[in-house]
Amino acid sequence: MSGPGLQGDKAVRGGWKQDPAGVQANIIAVAMAEFAMNGLSGARMDEIAAKTRTSKRMIYYYFGDKDGLYRRVLEEAYRKVRDGEQRLDLDHLPPVEALKRLVEFTFDHHSRHPEFIRMVMIENIHHGAYMEQSDAIRAVNAGAIEKLEDICRRGRESGLFRPVEAVELHWHISALSFFNVSNRATFSGIFGDALFTPAGQQTLMRHVVEMILRYVCTPPALERHA
Repeated sequence: MSGPGLQGDKAVRGGWKQDPAGVQANIIAVAMAEFAMNGLSGARMDEIAAKTRTSKRMIYYYFGDKDGLYRRVLEEAYRKVRDGEQRLDLDHLPPVEALKRLVEFTFDHHSRHPEFIRMVMIENIHHGAYMEQSDAIRAVNAGAIEKLEDICRRGRESGLFRPVEAVELHWHISALSFFNVSNRATFSGIFGDALFTPAGQQTLMRHVVEMILRYVCTPPALERHA
């Protein structure tokens, strides 16, 4: 027996064999949107499969089960933000400019990728249980702290930065950038959405950079970069 449905099924199976990386990337992208919208418990594998270019059977083949898919999506969410940091090529910038670029990137990335923030919020609901199972997440985030430590070291050695712990600095940058997205609905509902227009976001980003630099830089460095 043959027909359009059978031929279409063969084409899909051929795609699995010819481009497994592309199929997995498609599944992860769809699953990230579903998990970010509905959480781990609310997301349905049938719904994820229906929106992909493959079948539920192949999702289980690649990722094991729903928990495995969620963990892989969480890893991908962190990988994207850290890859973006790597592409900034901060090692070749003076420390103040490097820190400025990093803060701008973090604020802008989080603002444009609310699904990342929602994934982190969901993982916090689960007390970080799935993150603890992932060596990949620990490794990729360790690199982020190492990069910030290098910027801080270069800043101290040049007399531009006060003694600041990289982990605490990362906390401050993340907190300001995270709240901007995580509490957007409630904040705008109470106080209006002026801060969340394109112009409002640009102003917020500029002020976040200024706050971080005032926290980190010595007075002479602030005067020099005013």
